Amino acid sequence: MGYLSAVTLLWAFSFSLIGVYLAGQVDSWFSVLMRVALASIVFLPFLKFREVDKTLIAKLMTVGGFQLGLMYCFYYQSFLLLSVPEVLLFTVFTPIYVTLIYDLLKGRFSPWYLVSAVIAVIGAALIKFAGINENFLLGFLVVQGANICFAIGQVGYKYIMEKTPVELPQHTVFGYFYLGALCVALTAFALMGNIDKLPTTQTQWGILVYLGVIASGLGYFAWNKGATMVNAGALAVMNNALVPAGLIVNIVIWNRDVDLTRLALGGAVIMLSLWINETWVKKKVAKSYQSA
Repeated sequence: MGYLSAVTLLWAFSFSLIGVYLAGQVDSWFSVLMRVALASIVFLPFLKFREVDKTLIAKLMTVGGFQLGLMYCFYYQSFLLLSVPEVLLFTVFTPIYVTLIYDLLKGRFSPWYLVSAVIAVIGAALIKFAGINENFLLGFLVVQGANICFAIGQVGYKYIMEKTPVELPQHTVFGYFYLGALCVALTAFALMGNIDKLPTTQTQWGILVYLGVIASGLGYFAWNKGATMVNAGALAVMNNALVPAGLIVNIVIWNRDVDLTRLALGGAVIMLSLWINETWVKKKVAKSYQSA
């Protein structure tokens, strides 16, 4: 849980940085390309070529293409349609996708994992905002596209690491994850990018560097490594911990109007779901799999 908690705090700033300084000002496709390219550069020095099975490389590039490449394509577009709080709110369904995809890959269905995931979704849904604009439905669908890609990637990586014997340290093969995302980002920018809307200020460039090197480069490695160390229920819950964390950052630093009572209540319910998962759900799942 330590990896996931640390990355949650790290990513809490990303939503507001994108929404305040980049959305509508810098071409979103360039932002995606810049972020993925920098993350790839971080891990290139550690990348192993000869000792890695080609099938594993293909799998890692595929999950990277989904979790980072396609997800960012949806994610950055959502900030053109929705406010930062709305984007955060609409990520509440990610835990359900995480749980269902993991069970699908395992060829089984464990309703106990859904207990903690559904409680987390309820907690995040309690954090409600007024003033939904006319782009509500389209924005909602775009965020769901990002959520599904994010879930496919992290669950896929967890499943690959569980099923594939990898004697090398994870950081020596994780670069393939970013290279897969880079293929998607390059294609998207080539087809839809606008070179007339590149960054124009040092602040914008600085934010892109931070998001690429720190939030993506270090963040996704730590998140996916953490995903391999917890069960699917805890992974689902931690996805929704991003919601209150991101909202708190948005409120404290950028002074957004928000219902603090609902925020506190929703955050408390999400933490409750994590406690239920760690103290009750784990035992139920283990028992059900043993009896099966």
